[in-house]
Amino acid sequence: MEIIVLGAGMVGVGTALALQQRGHAVTLIDRTQPGRETSYGNAGIIQREAVRPYAFPRDVATLARIVSGRSNDAHYHMGALSRMAPQLFRYWVSSAPRRYAAVVQAYSRLIEHCLTEHAGWIEAAGATDLVRKDGWLQMYRSDQVFDAAAAHATTVARAHGLACAVLDRAALAAAQPVLRMPLAGAVHWKDPWTVLDPGELVARYARLFVQRGGSFATGDALTLRADGAGWVVDTGAAGQARAAVRAAHAVIALGPWADTLTRRLGYRLPLFVKRGYHRHYACDAMPNMPMLDVERGALLAPMARGLRITTGAEFARQDAPATPVQLLRAEASARELVRLGHPVEADPWLGSRPCTADMKPILGAAPRHPGLWFNFGHAHQGFTLGPVTGRLLAELISGETPFVDPAPYLAQRFL
Repeated sequence: MEIIVLGAGMVGVGTALALQQRGHAVTLIDRTQPGRETSYGNAGIIQREAVRPYAFPRDVATLARIVSGRSNDAHYHMGALSRMAPQLFRYWVSSAPRRYAAVVQAYSRLIEHCLTEHAGWIEAAGATDLVRKDGWLQMYRSDQVFDAAAAHATTVARAHGLACAVLDRAALAAAQPVLRMPLAGAVHWKDPWTVLDPGELVARYARLFVQRGGSFATGDALTLRADGAGWVVDTGAAGQARAAVRAAHAVIALGPWADTLTRRLGYRLPLFVKRGYHRHYACDAMPNMPMLDVERGALLAPMARGLRITTGAEFARQDAPATPVQLLRAEASARELVRLGHPVEADPWLGSRPCTADMKPILGAAPRHPGLWFNFGHAHQGFTLGPVTGRLLAELISGETPFVDPAPYLAQRFL
C-alpha cells in the first residue's frame, strides 16, 4: 500500500519506519531535512520516567508565581492567552485530580514502551554512539522542596516500576563534581536514555528509512488534498519544478503545524503550542548527564555541540517574535552551577511543542476523511514517543491487533 507521511520529526520518521517495516511503500515529506524542527530542540532525553504529563497548575501559589513573572517554568504573551483561552480552560479541567488520574493511566501505557521501541531503531540506524543509558537528574536548591519532591518521586517510581535514587547533598556533590555550589539534593531517574544530538538521531533514523527503500521528498504539507480515492501533496523546493505525490493513504505527523492543516480540512481540535528555547555553551567540564535545576526552571544537557540549556514553556503565538526571557534567566542560573563559557550559536533556537487540551496525543483514522490518519499532539514527549505511536498507528493502518489500546488517543474523543 502506498502511504504519504507528512512531517519528518521523530513522530513522522518513527511512523514511516514502522509502516515500511510492514511492507508499505512510504514517501516521507517535509519542508526541510529530517530532525531539523521541533525534534531538534529538546533536552535529548528518552523519558521512560515521564509517566505523568505536565498538568496545568491548580494551586494558587504556583499560578501566582507564573502570573507575576516570578516563575521561570512558564512565560506568556498576554495577547496570545485570549486566543488560547478555550484550550487552556480545557487543559485546566483535564488537570483536575480525578480526570488527571485517567490521563496518567493512558499516558503511561505509551511511555512504558519508549525504550524498547527506540532500541531496535537505534541499533539498526548505527546510532549507539549518540546514546547514553545513565539517566538524568532533577536537582533542588532548598531542603523543603527537595524533601517533598523526593517523597513524590519515590511514590511514582514504586507505582510504575521505575528506578530512581535519592541523592542527598553529599551524594550529589560526589556524583557531579562540576557543580560550583552545594545543593539540597537530587532525584536520579535511572531508566531514561539520553542523546548527545537529538536532531542527528532523527536524521539517522531517516537515513535508515531511505536505505531500506523509502522515499524522502521536500514539499509543502499544507498542499495536501483529496484526490479521488486517495491523497496528493506537492513536492519540490521553492523555485523548483513541482511534482505531485499520490497515495491511497496520508498521515499528518506535523507536530505544531498539524492544527493549520487539520483546520483546513474542517477539524477543530483543541490544539495549542508551548514554545521553548535552547542554546549551546562552551563548557570545559560538562556534567555527565542532563541536570534540571527544578526551582530555577533550567535544564543543562551535555550535547555534542556543548552544554545545551533549555527552558520551560512559553505561551505565545507560534509565529510571534522571540522573547527569550526564560533563557536569559536559565543562563544566569546555570552560571551559578557550572563554569559556563560563551554561547556557540549567534542566536538562541526557538521552537514549538504541539499540545492537546487533555495532554494525550491524537492518533488514528481521521473521523471524516477515508485514508487520512493523525499522529500528533505529543507535547513535551514527541522525541520519546515517536517510535511508540508510530508503531501503534502503523498497526492500525495495517489492520493488525494494536499492541496498546488506541481508544484513549483517537480524535473522536473531541468530536
